[in-house]
Amino acid sequence: MKVLIAGANGYIGTRLIPVLLEQGHDVVCLVRDKRRFHEQSDYSDKVQLLKGDLLHKESIDEFPADIEAAYYLVHSMSQNEDFAKLEASSAENFVEVLNKTKARQIIYLSGITNDTNLSKHLQSRRHVEDVLADAKSPLTVLRASIIIGSGSSSFEIIRDLTEKLPLMTVPRWVNTKCQPIGIRDVLGYLEGVLLNEQAISKTFDIGGPDILTFKEMMLGYAKVRKLKRYIITIPFLSPKISSYWLYFVTSTSYQLAQSLVDSMKNETIVKDHAIDEVVPRKCLHYEEALELAFNKIEQNSIVSSWKDALNMGYLNSDFMDQIKVPQNGTLEYKVKLSIPGDDQQVLDNIMAIGGNRGWYYWDWIWGIRGMLDKMVGGVGLRRGRTSNVSVSPGDVIDFWRVLLADKKTKRLLLYAEMKLPGEAWLEFKIIDRNGKKILSQIATFRPNGLVGRLYWYSMLPFHLFIFKGMAKQLIAFKIPKVSLSHS
Repeated sequence: MKVLIAGANGYIGTRLIPVLLEQGHDVVCLVRDKRRFHEQSDYSDKVQLLKGDLLHKESIDEFPADIEAAYYLVHSMSQNEDFAKLEASSAENFVEVLNKTKARQIIYLSGITNDTNLSKHLQSRRHVEDVLADAKSPLTVLRASIIIGSGSSSFEIIRDLTEKLPLMTVPRWVNTKCQPIGIRDVLGYLEGVLLNEQAISKTFDIGGPDILTFKEMMLGYAKVRKLKRYIITIPFLSPKISSYWLYFVTSTSYQLAQSLVDSMKNETIVKDHAIDEVVPRKCLHYEEALELAFNKIEQNSIVSSWKDALNMGYLNSDFMDQIKVPQNGTLEYKVKLSIPGDDQQVLDNIMAIGGNRGWYYWDWIWGIRGMLDKMVGGVGLRRGRTSNVSVSPGDVIDFWRVLLADKKTKRLLLYAEMKLPGEAWLEFKIIDRNGKKILSQIATFRPNGLVGRLYWYSMLPFHLFIFKGMAKQLIAFKIPKVSLSHS
Protein backbone atom coordinates (compact mmCIF):
# COMPACT_ATOMS: atom_id res chain seq x y z
CA MET A 1 0.00 0.00 0.00
CA LYS A 2 1.04 3.64 -0.40
CA VAL A 3 1.90 5.25 2.94
CA LEU A 4 2.79 8.88 3.68
CA ILE A 5 5.17 9.88 6.50
CA ALA A 6 4.99 13.48 7.68
CA GLY A 7 8.15 14.14 9.71
CA ALA A 8 10.26 11.68 7.72
CA ASN A 9 13.51 13.43 8.67
CA GLY A 10 12.72 13.23 12.39
CA TYR A 11 13.90 10.78 15.04
CA ILE A 12 10.96 8.37 14.66
CA GLY A 13 10.28 8.94 10.97
CA THR A 14 13.84 8.13 9.92
CA ARG A 15 13.58 4.76 11.68
CA LEU A 16 10.10 3.96 10.44
CA ILE A 17 11.01 4.21 6.75
CA PRO A 18 13.01 0.93 6.53
CA VAL A 19 10.37 -0.88 8.61
CA LEU A 20 7.66 0.02 6.09
CA LEU A 21 9.87 -0.67 3.07
CA GLU A 22 10.69 -4.11 4.46
CA GLN A 23 6.94 -4.84 4.59
CA GLY A 24 6.68 -3.97 0.89
CA HIS A 25 4.86 -0.65 1.23
CA ASP A 26 5.29 2.28 -1.16
CA VAL A 27 6.56 5.07 1.07
CA VAL A 28 5.99 8.78 0.43
CA CYS A 29 8.05 11.13 2.62
CA LEU A 30 7.06 14.72 3.37
CA VAL A 31 10.20 16.73 4.17
CA ARG A 32 11.05 20.39 4.43
CA ASP A 33 14.24 20.05 2.38
CA LYS A 34 14.77 17.26 -0.15
CA ARG A 35 18.49 17.97 -0.27
CA ARG A 36 18.94 17.03 3.36
CA PHE A 37 16.96 13.81 2.91
CA HIS A 38 19.01 12.81 -0.13
CA GLU A 39 22.26 13.49 1.71
CA GLN A 40 21.50 11.66 4.95
CA SER A 41 19.15 8.84 3.91
CA ASP A 42 20.07 5.44 2.53
CA TYR A 43 16.52 5.15 1.20
CA SER A 44 16.27 8.30 -0.91
CA ASP A 45 16.10 6.27 -4.12
CA LYS A 46 13.44 3.92 -2.73
CA VAL A 47 10.82 6.45 -1.63
CA GLN A 48 8.83 9.28 -3.20
CA LEU A 49 9.72 12.68 -1.81
CA LEU A 50 7.33 15.57 -1.29
CA LYS A 51 8.49 19.00 -0.19
CA GLY A 52 6.61 21.06 2.32
CA ASP A 53 6.83 23.00 5.55
CA LEU A 54 3.59 22.29 7.38
CA LEU A 55 3.70 25.72 8.99
CA HIS A 56 3.44 27.26 5.53
CA LYS A 57 0.55 25.70 3.65
CA GLU A 58 1.52 27.26 0.33
CA SER A 59 4.87 25.39 0.39
CA ILE A 60 3.33 21.90 0.61
CA ASP A 61 3.37 19.71 -2.48
CA GLU A 62 0.04 18.08 -3.32
CA PHE A 63 -0.22 14.61 -1.77
CA PRO A 64 -0.77 11.69 -4.18
CA ALA A 65 -4.51 10.96 -4.35
CA ASP A 66 -3.97 7.21 -3.93
CA ILE A 67 -2.35 7.45 -0.47
CA GLU A 68 -3.99 4.84 1.74
CA ALA A 69 -2.58 5.82 5.15
CA ALA A 70 -0.56 8.64 6.65
CA TYR A 71 1.71 8.88 9.69
CA TYR A 72 1.82 12.24 11.45
CA LEU A 73 5.13 12.29 13.35
CA VAL A 74 5.59 16.05 13.66
CA HIS A 75 6.35 17.42 17.14
CA SER A 76 7.72 20.71 18.36
CA MET A 77 10.58 20.76 20.86
CA SER A 78 10.29 24.50 21.29
CA GLN A 79 9.29 26.24 24.51
CA ASN A 80 8.29 29.59 23.05
CA GLU A 81 4.88 30.97 23.90
CA ASP A 82 3.41 30.12 20.50
CA PHE A 83 4.52 26.49 20.26
CA ALA A 84 1.00 25.09 20.94
CA LYS A 85 -0.49 27.40 18.32
CA LEU A 86 2.21 26.38 15.83
CA GLU A 87 1.63 22.67 16.49
CA ALA A 88 -2.10 23.13 15.93
CA SER A 89 -1.51 25.12 12.74
CA SER A 90 0.83 22.43 11.42
CA ALA A 91 -1.77 19.72 12.04
CA GLU A 92 -4.55 21.81 10.47
CA ASN A 93 -2.51 22.34 7.30
CA PHE A 94 -1.71 18.63 7.16
CA VAL A 95 -5.41 17.72 7.45
CA GLU A 96 -6.40 20.20 4.74
CA VAL A 97 -3.97 18.69 2.21
CA LEU A 98 -4.65 15.08 3.24
CA ASN A 99 -8.41 15.56 2.87
CA LYS A 100 -7.90 15.77 -0.89
CA THR A 101 -6.65 12.17 -0.95
CA LYS A 102 -8.32 8.79 -0.46
CA ALA A 103 -6.41 8.06 2.76
CA ARG A 104 -8.22 5.62 5.03
CA GLN A 105 -6.21 6.23 8.21
CA ILE A 106 -4.06 8.75 10.05
CA ILE A 107 -1.64 7.42 12.67
CA TYR A 108 -0.35 9.87 15.28
CA LEU A 109 2.32 9.22 17.93
CA SER A 110 1.33 11.26 20.97
CA GLY A 111 2.15 11.26 24.69
CA ILE A 112 0.38 9.48 27.54
CA THR A 113 -2.08 11.96 29.03
CA ASN A 114 -3.89 10.04 31.77
CA ASP A 115 -2.79 12.44 34.51
CA THR A 116 -4.61 15.59 35.61
CA ASN A 117 -3.22 19.13 35.29
CA LEU A 118 -1.26 18.31 32.15
CA SER A 119 1.90 20.16 31.17
CA LYS A 120 1.70 22.61 28.27
CA HIS A 121 3.36 20.16 25.91
CA LEU A 122 1.05 17.29 26.81
CA GLN A 123 -1.94 19.63 26.47
CA SER A 124 -0.66 20.53 23.02
CA ARG A 125 -0.35 16.84 22.07
CA ARG A 126 -3.98 16.30 23.10
CA HIS A 127 -5.07 19.31 21.06
CA VAL A 128 -3.24 17.98 18.00
CA GLU A 129 -5.16 14.72 18.45
CA ASP A 130 -8.40 16.74 18.31
CA VAL A 131 -7.30 18.56 15.15
CA LEU A 132 -6.34 15.32 13.38
CA ALA A 133 -9.61 13.70 14.48
CA ASP A 134 -11.49 16.28 12.36
CA ALA A 135 -9.93 14.92 9.17
CA LYS A 136 -11.97 12.83 6.71
CA SER A 137 -9.62 9.92 7.42
CA PRO A 138 -10.18 8.06 10.71
CA LEU A 139 -7.50 8.61 13.33
CA THR A 140 -5.44 6.08 15.29
CA VAL A 141 -3.47 7.49 18.22
CA LEU A 142 -0.59 5.77 19.99
CA ARG A 143 0.29 7.47 23.27
CA ALA A 144 3.78 6.69 24.52
CA SER A 145 5.76 7.52 27.64
CA ILE A 146 9.55 8.00 27.58
CA ILE A 147 11.15 6.40 24.51
CA ILE A 148 14.47 4.64 25.06
CA GLY A 149 16.81 4.14 22.10
CA SER A 150 20.18 5.24 20.78
CA GLY A 151 19.90 8.92 19.98
CA SER A 152 16.58 9.53 21.76
CA SER A 153 16.44 12.64 23.93
CA SER A 154 15.43 10.70 27.05
CA PHE A 155 18.20 8.15 26.67
CA GLU A 156 20.84 10.80 26.01
CA ILE A 157 19.79 12.86 29.03
CA ILE A 158 19.82 9.83 31.34
CA ARG A 159 23.19 8.93 29.88
CA ASP A 160 24.65 12.42 30.35
CA LEU A 161 23.53 12.62 33.96
CA THR A 162 24.58 9.12 34.98
CA GLU A 163 27.91 8.99 33.17
CA LYS A 164 29.10 12.40 34.33
CA LEU A 165 27.85 12.71 37.91
CA PRO A 166 28.85 10.10 40.54
CA LEU A 167 26.86 12.10 43.10
CA MET A 168 23.70 13.85 41.96
CA THR A 169 21.58 16.38 43.81
CA VAL A 170 18.36 16.30 41.84
CA PRO A 171 14.92 17.97 41.82
CA ARG A 172 11.89 16.13 43.19
CA TRP A 173 10.48 15.43 39.74
CA VAL A 174 12.89 12.49 39.51
CA ASN A 175 10.36 10.59 41.65
CA THR A 176 7.59 10.91 39.04
CA LYS A 177 6.59 7.53 37.61
CA CYS A 178 6.61 6.65 33.94
CA GLN A 179 6.52 3.55 31.75
CA PRO A 180 9.50 3.70 29.36
CA ILE A 181 9.31 1.90 26.04
CA GLY A 182 12.08 0.86 23.65
CA ILE A 183 12.22 2.47 20.22
CA ARG A 184 12.04 -0.99 18.63
CA ASP A 185 8.65 -1.56 20.28
CA VAL A 186 7.36 1.89 19.29
CA LEU A 187 8.15 1.07 15.66
CA GLY A 188 6.50 -2.33 16.06
CA TYR A 189 3.27 -0.73 17.26
CA LEU A 190 3.38 1.95 14.55
CA GLU A 191 3.64 -0.73 11.89
CA GLY A 192 1.16 -3.05 13.65
CA VAL A 193 -1.76 -0.59 13.66
CA LEU A 194 -1.33 0.34 9.99
CA LEU A 195 -4.79 -0.19 8.40
CA ASN A 196 -5.52 -2.69 11.15
CA GLU A 197 -9.34 -2.75 11.36
CA GLN A 198 -9.19 -3.16 15.14
CA ALA A 199 -7.14 0.05 15.41
CA ILE A 200 -9.21 2.36 13.23
CA SER A 201 -10.60 5.36 15.16
CA LYS A 202 -9.01 4.12 18.38
CA THR A 203 -6.57 5.54 20.92
CA PHE A 204 -4.04 3.31 22.68
CA ASP A 205 -1.48 3.73 25.46
CA ILE A 206 1.80 1.95 24.77
CA GLY A 207 4.61 1.24 27.23
CA GLY A 208 7.18 -1.31 28.26
CA PRO A 209 6.69 -3.79 31.11
CA ASP A 210 8.46 -1.64 33.75
CA ILE A 211 6.98 1.23 35.75
CA LEU A 212 9.88 3.34 37.00
CA THR A 213 10.70 6.74 38.38
CA PHE A 214 13.26 8.86 36.57
CA LYS A 215 15.56 8.22 39.55
CA GLU A 216 15.14 4.47 39.12
CA MET A 217 15.93 4.80 35.42
CA MET A 218 19.21 6.57 36.19
CA LEU A 219 20.13 3.94 38.77
CA GLY A 220 19.13 1.23 36.28
CA TYR A 221 21.43 2.80 33.73
CA ALA A 222 24.23 2.85 36.32
CA LYS A 223 23.62 -0.84 37.03
CA VAL A 224 23.88 -1.80 33.35
CA ARG A 225 27.05 0.28 33.01
CA LYS A 226 28.44 -1.08 36.31
CA LEU A 227 28.73 2.41 37.81
CA LYS A 228 28.23 3.42 41.43
CA ARG A 229 25.93 6.41 41.58
CA TYR A 230 24.34 8.25 44.50
CA ILE A 231 21.25 10.44 44.12
CA ILE A 232 20.04 13.00 46.67
CA THR A 233 16.64 14.61 46.08
CA ILE A 234 16.29 18.32 46.87
CA PRO A 235 12.57 19.20 47.13
CA PHE A 236 12.82 22.99 46.93
CA LEU A 237 14.35 23.39 43.45
CA SER A 238 11.96 25.48 41.32
CA PRO A 239 11.05 24.41 37.75
CA LYS A 240 13.22 27.22 36.37
CA ILE A 241 16.25 26.20 38.46
CA SER A 242 15.61 22.57 37.52
CA SER A 243 15.57 23.52 33.84
CA TYR A 244 18.89 25.35 34.15
CA TRP A 245 20.36 22.42 36.08
CA LEU A 246 19.37 19.99 33.34
CA TYR A 247 20.54 22.39 30.64
CA PHE A 248 24.03 22.88 32.08
CA VAL A 249 24.66 19.26 33.08
CA THR A 250 23.41 17.56 29.89
CA SER A 251 23.61 18.11 26.14
CA THR A 252 19.96 19.17 25.94
CA SER A 253 18.86 22.61 24.83
CA TYR A 254 17.29 24.96 27.34
CA GLN A 255 13.99 24.79 25.43
CA LEU A 256 13.92 20.99 25.70
CA ALA A 257 15.01 21.13 29.34
CA GLN A 258 12.06 23.42 30.10
CA SER A 259 9.71 21.10 28.26
CA LEU A 260 10.98 18.02 30.08
CA VAL A 261 10.83 19.60 33.52
CA ASP A 262 7.33 20.89 32.83
CA SER A 263 6.20 17.45 31.64
CA MET A 264 7.90 15.52 34.45
CA LYS A 265 5.22 16.62 36.90
CA ASN A 266 2.83 14.25 35.08
CA GLU A 267 2.88 10.49 35.53
CA THR A 268 2.89 8.73 32.17
CA ILE A 269 1.71 5.23 32.98
CA VAL A 270 -0.34 2.92 30.76
CA LYS A 271 -3.88 2.67 32.18
CA ASP A 272 -5.58 0.91 29.27
CA HIS A 273 -3.95 -2.23 27.85
CA ALA A 274 -6.26 -2.60 24.84
CA ILE A 275 -3.27 -2.49 22.48
CA ASP A 276 -2.34 -6.00 23.67
CA GLU A 277 -5.38 -7.41 21.84
CA VAL A 278 -4.80 -5.42 18.67
CA VAL A 279 -1.00 -5.75 18.32
CA PRO A 280 0.17 -8.59 20.60
CA ARG A 281 3.79 -7.89 21.47
CA LYS A 282 6.30 -8.76 24.17
CA CYS A 283 8.03 -5.44 24.79
CA LEU A 284 11.61 -5.03 25.94
CA HIS A 285 12.30 -4.38 29.59
CA TYR A 286 14.01 -1.06 30.35
CA GLU A 287 17.45 -2.60 30.85
CA GLU A 288 17.08 -4.61 27.63
CA ALA A 289 16.29 -1.41 25.73
CA LEU A 290 19.41 0.15 27.26
CA GLU A 291 21.57 -2.78 26.17
CA LEU A 292 20.22 -2.50 22.64
CA ALA A 293 21.00 1.22 22.58
CA PHE A 294 24.56 0.54 23.78
CA ASN A 295 25.04 -2.03 21.01
CA LYS A 296 24.03 0.53 18.37
CA ILE A 297 26.40 3.09 19.85
CA GLU A 298 29.32 0.68 19.95
CA GLN A 299 28.69 -0.28 16.34
CA ASN A 300 28.47 3.40 15.31
CA SER A 301 25.08 2.59 13.80
CA ILE A 302 22.82 5.21 15.37
CA VAL A 303 20.12 5.74 12.75
CA SER A 304 18.81 9.07 14.03
CA SER A 305 19.28 11.44 16.93
CA TRP A 306 17.10 14.09 18.59
CA LYS A 307 20.08 16.45 18.40
CA ASP A 308 19.80 16.58 14.61
CA ALA A 309 16.26 17.97 14.72
CA LEU A 310 15.84 21.41 13.17
CA ASN A 311 12.93 22.50 15.40
CA MET A 312 15.14 23.38 18.33
CA GLY A 313 14.97 27.11 17.75
CA TYR A 314 18.58 27.56 16.63
CA LEU A 315 18.32 27.22 12.87
CA ASN A 316 15.69 27.67 10.17
CA SER A 317 14.47 24.71 8.15
CA ASP A 318 16.01 26.26 5.01
CA PHE A 319 19.49 26.16 6.55
CA MET A 320 20.96 24.44 3.49
CA ASP A 321 20.33 27.63 1.53
CA GLN A 322 23.34 28.96 3.42
CA ILE A 323 25.59 26.42 1.75
CA LYS A 324 27.13 29.24 -0.29
CA VAL A 325 29.26 31.22 2.13
CA PRO A 326 28.67 34.97 1.63
CA GLN A 327 31.53 37.05 0.27
CA ASN A 328 30.32 40.58 0.97
CA GLY A 329 30.35 42.20 4.38
CA THR A 330 32.30 39.34 5.93
CA LEU A 331 35.58 38.88 7.80
CA GLU A 332 37.80 35.88 7.16
CA TYR A 333 40.73 34.02 8.61
CA LYS A 334 42.38 31.60 6.17
CA VAL A 335 44.93 28.87 6.70
CA LYS A 336 46.41 26.98 3.77
CA LEU A 337 48.95 24.22 4.29
CA SER A 338 50.58 21.77 1.93
CA ILE A 339 49.78 18.09 2.59
CA PRO A 340 53.04 16.12 2.39
CA GLY A 341 51.49 12.70 2.94
CA ASP A 342 48.20 10.91 2.35
CA ASP A 343 45.42 13.39 1.66
CA GLN A 344 42.84 10.63 2.29
CA GLN A 345 44.00 10.44 5.90
CA VAL A 346 43.57 14.21 6.19
CA LEU A 347 40.06 13.96 4.71
CA ASP A 348 39.17 11.25 7.24
CA ASN A 349 40.44 13.51 10.01
CA ILE A 350 38.29 16.37 8.73
CA MET A 351 35.15 14.23 8.57
CA ALA A 352 35.77 12.93 12.11
CA ILE A 353 36.25 16.34 13.72
CA GLY A 354 34.43 17.21 16.95
CA GLY A 355 32.68 14.91 19.39
CA ASN A 356 35.03 12.33 20.88
CA ARG A 357 37.82 13.22 18.46
CA GLY A 358 37.77 16.83 19.53
CA TRP A 359 39.16 19.75 17.55
CA TYR A 360 42.75 18.50 17.36
CA TYR A 361 44.28 21.55 19.02
CA TRP A 362 43.65 23.39 22.28
CA ASP A 363 40.47 21.46 23.05
CA TRP A 364 40.34 23.18 26.42
CA ILE A 365 39.72 26.51 24.68
CA TRP A 366 36.84 24.96 22.72
CA GLY A 367 35.53 23.65 26.05
CA ILE A 368 35.60 27.12 27.60
CA ARG A 369 33.86 28.56 24.53
CA GLY A 370 31.18 25.91 24.86
CA MET A 371 30.69 26.68 28.55
CA LEU A 372 30.38 30.41 27.83
CA ASP A 373 27.84 29.64 25.13
CA LYS A 374 25.76 27.61 27.59
CA MET A 375 25.85 30.50 30.06
CA VAL A 376 24.16 32.81 27.55
CA GLY A 377 21.56 30.26 26.47
CA GLY A 378 23.40 28.66 23.55
CA VAL A 379 23.77 25.00 22.60
CA GLY A 380 27.20 24.53 24.20
CA LEU A 381 29.71 21.87 23.25
CA ARG A 382 28.07 18.77 24.75
CA ARG A 383 25.94 17.71 21.77
CA GLY A 384 28.88 15.85 20.26
CA ARG A 385 28.20 13.85 17.11
CA THR A 386 25.56 11.28 16.21
CA SER A 387 28.22 9.05 14.62
CA ASN A 388 32.01 8.97 14.82
CA VAL A 389 32.39 7.39 11.39
CA SER A 390 29.93 9.29 9.20
CA VAL A 391 28.58 12.80 8.83
CA SER A 392 25.74 14.20 6.71
CA PRO A 393 24.16 17.60 6.08
CA GLY A 394 21.86 18.49 8.94
CA ASP A 395 23.94 16.63 11.55
CA VAL A 396 25.27 18.46 14.57
CA ILE A 397 28.94 18.59 15.50
CA ASP A 398 29.15 20.14 18.96
CA PHE A 399 27.92 23.73 18.47
CA TRP A 400 28.05 23.57 14.67
CA ARG A 401 25.53 22.36 12.10
CA VAL A 402 26.77 20.50 9.02
CA LEU A 403 25.80 22.25 5.79
CA LEU A 404 27.89 20.13 3.45
CA ALA A 405 29.90 16.95 3.88
CA ASP A 406 31.13 15.82 0.48
CA LYS A 407 33.91 13.26 0.27
CA LYS A 408 34.02 13.51 -3.52
CA THR A 409 34.85 17.22 -3.51
CA LYS A 410 36.71 16.77 -0.18
CA ARG A 411 34.80 19.54 1.54
CA LEU A 412 33.18 19.99 4.95
CA LEU A 413 31.18 23.16 5.65
CA LEU A 414 29.87 24.00 9.12
CA TYR A 415 27.51 26.73 10.28
CA ALA A 416 27.71 28.02 13.85
CA GLU A 417 24.71 27.50 16.16
CA MET A 418 26.40 29.13 19.14
CA LYS A 419 25.24 32.53 20.37
CA LEU A 420 27.11 35.13 18.33
CA PRO A 421 26.76 38.80 17.36
CA GLY A 422 26.65 37.65 13.75
CA GLU A 423 26.88 34.49 11.65
CA ALA A 424 29.86 32.16 11.31
CA TRP A 425 30.97 29.44 8.90
CA LEU A 426 33.92 27.08 9.13
CA GLU A 427 35.05 25.39 5.94
CA PHE A 428 37.59 22.61 5.41
CA LYS A 429 38.60 21.66 1.90
CA ILE A 430 41.38 19.72 0.20
CA ILE A 431 42.31 21.29 -3.13
CA ASP A 432 44.65 20.23 -5.91
CA ARG A 433 47.04 22.97 -7.00
CA ASN A 434 49.55 22.10 -9.70
CA GLY A 435 49.63 18.48 -8.59
CA LYS A 436 50.06 19.36 -4.93
CA LYS A 437 47.40 18.71 -2.28
CA ILE A 438 46.54 21.72 -0.13
CA LEU A 439 44.44 21.85 3.03
CA SER A 440 42.30 24.99 2.92
CA GLN A 441 40.67 26.05 6.17
CA ILE A 442 38.55 29.21 6.20
CA ALA A 443 36.68 30.79 9.12
CA THR A 444 34.11 33.31 7.86
CA PHE A 445 32.17 35.74 10.06
CA ARG A 446 29.38 38.10 9.06
CA PRO A 447 29.12 40.58 11.96
CA ASN A 448 26.00 42.28 13.19
CA GLY A 449 27.09 45.90 13.42
CA LEU A 450 29.87 47.27 15.58
CA VAL A 451 29.41 44.71 18.36
CA GLY A 452 29.99 41.92 15.86
CA ARG A 453 33.18 43.51 14.57
CA LEU A 454 34.50 44.07 18.10
CA TYR A 455 33.79 40.41 18.88
CA TRP A 456 35.72 39.23 15.80
CA TYR A 457 38.79 41.35 16.48
CA SER A 458 38.79 40.46 20.18
CA MET A 459 38.88 36.77 19.17
CA LEU A 460 41.52 37.24 16.47
CA PRO A 461 44.53 36.49 18.75
CA PHE A 462 42.95 33.15 19.64
CA HIS A 463 42.20 32.45 15.98
CA LEU A 464 45.84 32.95 15.08
CA PHE A 465 46.84 30.05 17.32
CA ILE A 466 43.77 27.80 17.26
CA PHE A 467 43.08 27.62 13.54
CA LYS A 468 46.70 27.28 12.48
CA GLY A 469 47.34 24.65 15.15
CA MET A 470 44.18 22.79 14.14
CA ALA A 471 45.20 22.75 10.47
CA LYS A 472 48.64 21.37 11.33
CA GLN A 473 47.12 18.62 13.47
CA LEU A 474 44.59 17.70 10.78
CA ILE A 475 47.55 16.93 8.54
CA ALA A 476 49.65 15.18 11.19
CA PHE A 477 47.00 13.24 13.13
CA LYS A 478 46.90 9.46 12.71
CA ILE A 479 43.71 7.59 13.54
CA PRO A 480 44.26 5.24 16.50
CA LYS A 481 43.98 1.55 15.83
CA VAL A 482 41.35 1.16 18.58
CA SER A 483 37.98 2.46 17.37
CA LEU A 484 36.43 5.28 19.34
CA SER A 485 33.08 4.77 21.05
CA HIS A 486 30.34 7.37 20.80
CA SER A 487 29.88 9.73 23.72
